[in-house]
Amino acid sequence: MRISYLFIPLLLAIVSPSLTYAQTIEYKIGSTGFPSTIRVAIRENNTFGEPDPRGRIIYVTTVNFDQYCRDVLPNEWFPTWHLAALEAGAIAIKMFGWYHHLHPVTVDGFTFDVDNTVNFQLYRALSDQEKTDFAYQNTRNLAYVKPDQTIFELNYRAGYENNANWQYRNAQKMSQWGSQYWANLGKTPLEILNFYYQNRALTTIPNVGRG
Repeated sequence: MRISYLFIPLLLAIVSPSLTYAQTIEYKIGSTGFPSTIRVAIRENNTFGEPDPRGRIIYVTTVNFDQYCRDVLPNEWFPTWHLAALEAGAIAIKMFGWYHHLHPVTVDGFTFDVDNTVNFQLYRALSDQEKTDFAYQNTRNLAYVKPDQTIFELNYRAGYENNANWQYRNAQKMSQWGSQYWANLGKTPLEILNFYYQNRALTTIPNVGRG
């Protein structure tokens, strides 16, 4: 469960006592269709007008999956960042969303895939921007998976600015600031992903084109 992002310190995980998970099944590229939609639980905002991870769930909305990814990326990666960092982020966001689409949860009577807060990924409807859209479209047909093609969530954390954030490498998490650090040093999106995630492989998603 991803619980931090660029604009706040790392948060403690928030787990509802009424949270239940569907039975775990391994889904693989090639036998699992690319999502067309994703169910997003919308929580109350806090006093600052931001989606509150502790807030009450107001409703669940079904969102086009591509649009969801496009509306998460500029809220988790700065849109002004290097394109390689944005493309690495786009792949991570997509795989995180795809994994949770396949593993829905039920909280307080609401069944959904993700919520709109940093409990999962920060989602703001129709907040996509041109540069982050371009990064998502460039990588839409790519998946970063286990060697046996199993779809797995790619977790990430903010980390520290101007730093490789080696501490996340051993934890199988990408540092958002670290992705920008490596991109500025000329690393490709794949090289960035390979640094943070061990024993993973880049593959093409069948019957899915670039945006």
